Amino acid sequence: MSGFHEVQFPPDISYGASGGPGYSTTVVTTVSGHERRNANWAAARGKWNVAHGLKKRDQVAALIAFFRARRGRAYGFRFKDWTDYQALAQLIGQGDGATKTFQLVKTYASGGEVETRVITKPVPGTVKIYRDGVEAFSGWSVNTATGLVTFTVAPVSGVQVTADFEFDVPVRFDSDQMDLTIETYQLGSWGQIPVLEIRP
Repeated sequence: MSGFHEVQFPPDISYGASGGPGYSTTVVTTVSGHERRNANWAAARGKWNVAHGLKKRDQVAALIAFFRARRGRAYGFRFKDWTDYQALAQLIGQGDGATKTFQLVKTYASGGEVETRVITKPVPGTVKIYRDGVEAFSGWSVNTATGLVTFTVAPVSGVQVTADFEFDVPVRFDSDQMDLTIETYQLGSWGQIPVLEIRP
């Protein structure tokens, strides 16, 4: 991913963020009142406003430095979505005796429908890999910039490969302009600080 910094947005600020996943749907209503809906995106794209997370003056200073270092919208970064940052027992593949590399994913199931989300930014030190439910403590590595898990020896045919992990969302600022107001000596505010998910 070009123009990306492998650094996490201050989690104490993102803790107060508002927002979440969104979709793009075209709705056409006929003269009889019936609808035709077209889902333009196969997967959600997250958007958040992190302005509500500013509670202290030192957070304002940290945000200014972070915004300048990313050059506004120019560089992406990691963002912790506190409403959805963990995955347990996620099936990432099945062994065939030849495949050594598997992509981390998280699945969301409801009412018989399943959405599979590609995870490209696992948090270092949180990934655990299992073969048929038994943790593999060695023989594999994970690229925390891509979410690819690579085995030294390919899992044998039929083995279920699952993973536990925490993850960040790749995002960028959705504004090049800082709009900061110092309300008191101890606190400043920024009306809207939008961050937008970057597609893998």
